[in-house]
Amino acid sequence: MRNLRLLRAGGCRSTAAKGTPQCFCLGAESGTVLVGSQYGLVEMRPAGNSVSREVSLTVDGFLPEDGSGCIVGVEDLPEQESVCVATAAGDILLCNLSTEQVECVGSVDGGLSVMSWSPDQELVLLATGQQTLIMMTRDFEPITEKQIHQDEFGEGKFVALGWGKKETQFHGSEGKQAAHRKQTEVLPASAWDDGRPRVTWRGDGQFVAVSAVCPETGARKVRVWSRELVLQSTSEPISGLEQALSWKPSGNLIASTQEKPNRHDVVFLEKNGLLHGEFTLPFQKGQVKVNEMLWNADSTVLAIWLEDLKVEKSNPKTYVQLWTTGNYHWYLKQSLHFSSLEENQLVSLLWDRENLYRLHILCQGWHYLFYDWHWSTDHGLGENSQHMANVAVIDGDKVLVTAFQHAVVPPPMCTYELQLQQAVNQVAFHTDPKHSGDMVVLDADNRISVYRYGQSTVNDPSVKFGAVGGNGFKAAVETPYLDKTYRVDVSSSSSEVMNPLGLRFLTWLPNDSFLVVGQGQHAAQSVLHHLTAVPHVAGAEEECLNLRLSVPVDGEVISLYCSPVTKTVALQLTDGRILTYLWEASTPVLEPWQSSSSSAVQFPYCCVQTSITRISGEEVILGLTDRCRFFVNDTEVASNITSFATFSEFLLVTTNSHTCQCFCLKNLSVKALQASLSSAAAPNSETLRKVERGSRIVTVVPQDTKVMPRGNLETIHHRALVLAQIRKWLDRLMFKEAFQCMRKLRINLNLLYDHNPKVFLENTETFIRQIDSVNYINLFFTELKEEDFTKTMYPSLNGSSNSQLPQHPDQKKVNLICDVMRVAMEHIDPQKYCLSILTAHVKKSPPELEIALQKVHDLRESITPDVQGVSAEEALKYLLFLVDVNELYDYSLGTYDFDLVVMVAEKSQKDPKEYLPFLNTLQKMETNYQRYTIDRHLKRYAKALGHLSKCGPEHFSELLNLVKDQNLYSEALKLYPSSTQEYKDISEAYGEYLTQKQLYEQAALIFARVGIFAKALDAFQSSGSWQQALCMASRLGYTKDKLSSLARSMAGKLVEQRKYAEAAILLEQYTQDYEEAVLLLLEGAFWEEALRLIHKYGRLDILETSLKPAILEAQKSQLIFLDSQKTAFLRHKSRLQVVRELKEKACENLQDYEVPNCPESELFSETSSVVTASDMNSKYTHSNSRISARSSKNRRKAERKRYSLKEGSPFEDIALLEVLGESVRAVETVKGEIHILLKQLVLFGYDEQAGALQQVLEEVLQLMVASVPEIWTPDLQQSSVSLVLGPNSTANSIMTAYQQKRMMRSVVQDPEVLTPPKFNKNLQWKLHLLQ
Repeated sequence: MRNLRLLRAGGCRSTAAKGTPQCFCLGAESGTVLVGSQYGLVEMRPAGNSVSREVSLTVDGFLPEDGSGCIVGVEDLPEQESVCVATAAGDILLCNLSTEQVECVGSVDGGLSVMSWSPDQELVLLATGQQTLIMMTRDFEPITEKQIHQDEFGEGKFVALGWGKKETQFHGSEGKQAAHRKQTEVLPASAWDDGRPRVTWRGDGQFVAVSAVCPETGARKVRVWSRELVLQSTSEPISGLEQALSWKPSGNLIASTQEKPNRHDVVFLEKNGLLHGEFTLPFQKGQVKVNEMLWNADSTVLAIWLEDLKVEKSNPKTYVQLWTTGNYHWYLKQSLHFSSLEENQLVSLLWDRENLYRLHILCQGWHYLFYDWHWSTDHGLGENSQHMANVAVIDGDKVLVTAFQHAVVPPPMCTYELQLQQAVNQVAFHTDPKHSGDMVVLDADNRISVYRYGQSTVNDPSVKFGAVGGNGFKAAVETPYLDKTYRVDVSSSSSEVMNPLGLRFLTWLPNDSFLVVGQGQHAAQSVLHHLTAVPHVAGAEEECLNLRLSVPVDGEVISLYCSPVTKTVALQLTDGRILTYLWEASTPVLEPWQSSSSSAVQFPYCCVQTSITRISGEEVILGLTDRCRFFVNDTEVASNITSFATFSEFLLVTTNSHTCQCFCLKNLSVKALQASLSSAAAPNSETLRKVERGSRIVTVVPQDTKVMPRGNLETIHHRALVLAQIRKWLDRLMFKEAFQCMRKLRINLNLLYDHNPKVFLENTETFIRQIDSVNYINLFFTELKEEDFTKTMYPSLNGSSNSQLPQHPDQKKVNLICDVMRVAMEHIDPQKYCLSILTAHVKKSPPELEIALQKVHDLRESITPDVQGVSAEEALKYLLFLVDVNELYDYSLGTYDFDLVVMVAEKSQKDPKEYLPFLNTLQKMETNYQRYTIDRHLKRYAKALGHLSKCGPEHFSELLNLVKDQNLYSEALKLYPSSTQEYKDISEAYGEYLTQKQLYEQAALIFARVGIFAKALDAFQSSGSWQQALCMASRLGYTKDKLSSLARSMAGKLVEQRKYAEAAILLEQYTQDYEEAVLLLLEGAFWEEALRLIHKYGRLDILETSLKPAILEAQKSQLIFLDSQKTAFLRHKSRLQVVRELKEKACENLQDYEVPNCPESELFSETSSVVTASDMNSKYTHSNSRISARSSKNRRKAERKRYSLKEGSPFEDIALLEVLGESVRAVETVKGEIHILLKQLVLFGYDEQAGALQQVLEEVLQLMVASVPEIWTPDLQQSSVSLVLGPNSTANSIMTAYQQKRMMRSVVQDPEVLTPPKFNKNLQWKLHLLQ
């Protein structure tokens, strides 16, 4: 769907050169042309518009001085720094342009008709006047000479397999008479054929084809020869084969022309000489002759040079046509019409070898022209008219228009075609967004035809329907009509003749005037013509466009773009400069395009496609080079873009990696765009989607994009564009359009609500009325989910999300929507939306199935059924579609409505023998017991209990069993007053249940409150609540002895639990055994309480016998404890120092290695150097895999073992930290005990022992306080806060942490190990009198 757009045209005319040009070639130096005339060789430079160097060949007699000589071939040989010239007389000359020396390297007696060099310039083929071919090397050494006309076919002769004669073969659709048909005679070549051989090389230089007139038949034959001049094949006899010959560089076809009885064709031959396809030229038979054909270097464009035949009294007109093919159809894309003046007669044409789409043309009056084309898609630019996505394809004198909004048909088919008088060269669409379907067409005669939509009621005969019309179908597509045709004349003087394609970049401005670019006075200069339509003058043959203004441009314009949105016109020059044309000013002027920083914008490379858009509100120009480099102003944002399109605030691009990306430019900076294009997008991102290899964007339709791979079209609904359109619709409350689009393109319907919950809830009725379909509403309900899709699946491209915080945070989204929609539907038409209302009940969580069933039941009961409404049968059927039938049966049973149950059961697969007896049994029961039975059947035990409790005392035993079976004690207790016997029985059962669960205290409380004191006493005893147990004993009226023995047994249990103080109270108060009580208190180190009892009972002798020895014993044990803690602390501290130094060294060594995976610090000891992580991991991972299967007890043991204190173990430092922390905490714990002990020692005069104990404790504490900062260093605490390992870390970040020596041992399961222990400064434990 592409056209060839002319980017630039240029040339020069030399007046100084003698004679007339005969042939030309391109110089090795770019921009030079070497022309051979009858007097010599001339070098022309179009840039300088002059003849730069000349070599005369008449001086040395190689050409006659009378001008009758002829040069048949010119080739520049850069490696030999000379130009090879062949003359018709048979001389082969090497001319040096710098020194003007001419050397004759060979001569052929019979003269030469053709000299043709191979594409690699290794070989040269000469066709002589004696009908022979001579192949020579680049050094002009002959390889071989052969006759042009050979009798045999060649090496590629077809092998006959001897399958009978022609007459006995199957002839397919031709029928049997084909066997008897005589071979038609081959007609001789046309009268105008010059009879000279034509030579063409294959692109790789391996084969050469020669077309020559056969002396016997007078017809042309094509023979294919190898590099060694061995004949490969001869063409089949082709009647009317003409002189033009060109081998496609890609190598599969040789093009020539053939005159047929009723038409003139371009035909293609294969290498084996057989015909393979053709197309017809748009001329009558005998109207034109084809002089030459040429393929461009990439085989995409075929140039044909034609000339009028029947011309009297004047020179013939010449034409150059450019043909391309796609989908097996040949399109005439460009036509160059040359006037009949003699100086404009063509001499020769050539395609450029490097610039694929540059054509060089030489005319007789020393007039040289060149043209640069590029592929472009001509499409409508608007965004808000109904004809906005039209694409025009040029096909000779027709324009094929495809209206993508209505029909996606691949070319050569189209929606409609415009038939014009002449071949079309340019198509442009109106840049006014309201009329973006209107077109102007510029043809080869420089006439502009304007096609508009709208006003005309008569069908235009020049507009015909294509693929969408005919065969009785009424086409729903509006077609344009031809409004006016204008002639364009921009030449300043009448004598001046414009070159073909003298006008380019035709642009239709919003104010109905036109811009067109023409060639300036000088080579590198363009002129911008601003044309306006003038009122029609009566009597004038045709209307003309008035030249409002011609603005000279200093430089060649290679692109022109008018933005339909901002109405800005931008021109790009060959040096990359961007100019803007202020056409709306009273006197329009050209100014440099300035960026927001007020600097002039210049593309670093020439861009073949440009566009204007806004990025973050700033107007920018976009450019794409033919090498896939993409620019925003002068910033290169990507180098892999194959095509781009702008639409509204979106930019779409296709990339070399076969993806189509879409960006919203509203809130995007150029840097962000650059970053997005260089980084890979998330796979589920709405900005990116994969497309077929080689795809290009053709045009953007609202909600669609068209992408073209190869010759075919594919419609892509790009997520980003679709969602943008849906969001716009939802903002305008156009729910119907949004819903249909979402349903068609499988967009999750949750977006209808999530886009703006508040608006949706406020406009629920609008939504229902617009959708107006029960099925669609049900579809919406069934897709509802709790998640917010604007945060998960469809996050907004421009970052701004519409969804506010929900107004009902306590209510779930689905339930809220169901409720609001249900209320709205019940308000609008409950009968019509009956099924949707049922869906709303079922979709809630938990589903309101009872209500739904009740509604179905109500439908059944209603006396006057609504004709338009839904019957109960249908409603139930629908409900069964939503809910499993067995679940629904259970729910219906739970309504206790047997009619409903039978109704549901009938719809299920259940056997009536199963459910009818069961229902009959139920119906015979008393109501409460019946409901109890149903609830028990449905396992709704709590409800069943409620019904059973109403059935009277005779069913109480059944109730108690149910309570015990289902552990429904709490529920059962609520059903009876606390004064009843039932309440007591249930409580007793509950207490026994709690006792079984070993919840003795709770059991005892239950027993106690209903007066079961004996069981309560046992339970309190078991739970260790001795005070409550004594209360129960008192309630039971225990005697003193019984109470004493109870107290003694409880005291024994308390002693076992090391609760000495409580045991002492029991013994002293309930058994009067105060001596035993004192001994227990001393055992538990309750010195002051022991002293109280000794003095209460006046037993001071116990002071000497028991108290003082116990105090001294305690002082000794505390000293031993403190000493051991101090020794261990110092030992572990010094070892930690050693381990850390080793690890420091190891870390330094580690940086010298490339450690690929380093999750922990490794095994270090005095002897080990560095052991890599993988070694350590293998050892420990192995053991861990076994550990994981063990019990939790073993796992804890394994965790403890993991931090081993064994020297050299991997986590020895952590084990040491753990032990040191425990030491500090142990000493901190005994401070309080020692404080009480010190007071007792002083009281009994043991000052020396008390002083010693106080001093030792003080020393230990000072040591620990001083050591804590050294052991728990600040960086250790910092790393405990932010570990460098984790899901977000990378290999590089971990290595960096290692190198900064801040790497934390990530294996630490318990971060408390890394935090220093705290000291309680508030506890005043020291005694002043001991200092």
